[in-house]
Amino acid sequence: MSKFRGIILEGYSHAGKTSVLKALKQLHVSEDAERSVVVLSEHYSQVLYKVQGELKKLSCEEHLQILKDRVAMLKRLNNWAIEIGQTQPSKGLYFILERFHLNHRVAFSHLLSDEIEELEAQLFEMGARCILLTVSPENLPQRISSRNPKEWEGKTVEDMKLACEQLVEQQQEYRLHAEKSIIPTLEINTDHKDWESYAKQIHSFI
Repeated sequence: MSKFRGIILEGYSHAGKTSVLKALKQLHVSEDAERSVVVLSEHYSQVLYKVQGELKKLSCEEHLQILKDRVAMLKRLNNWAIEIGQTQPSKGLYFILERFHLNHRVAFSHLLSDEIEELEAQLFEMGARCILLTVSPENLPQRISSRNPKEWEGKTVEDMKLACEQLVEQQQEYRLHAEKSIIPTLEINTDHKDWESYAKQIHSFI
């Protein structure tokens, strides 16, 4: 049987998920570590997404179904490779997911059911490992303002303080839910923005 495994990148919007994802892609290309890599960015699994320019939030049931569909797709791909005997030259199907089970837990913490635990059990069997990206509170103002500078033109110090407080609270929620999940989780602080180093650390973790 092929070696089925992958990582899930979690964390809030300013934690560096996109930058780490790019670094992981470059690492796999440079080292030729994998032949079969499936990468699904947050656009395929997040709770909020844009429809003709307007944000729409999925319900708990809608989002859970999306996560189930993505997991089922990965399983079908891996099973197909096994059936046709194409796993020998490869190290097996390797997947990278962004904003997945923890994103669901945090967004719907008041509506959680056994279904998310069942989904996590499937991911665990698939060799999934979670990476929770975090930022120190003192570095949040710079991280927030540098991401979308125009959004902060004319904003007050109090506006920034409130945004930082909300993100710190959300970050703690991610930590709490990571402890409840069966999926092994590694927390990486991204204050130094050393994306290549983080990618190598993640590669060693899995």
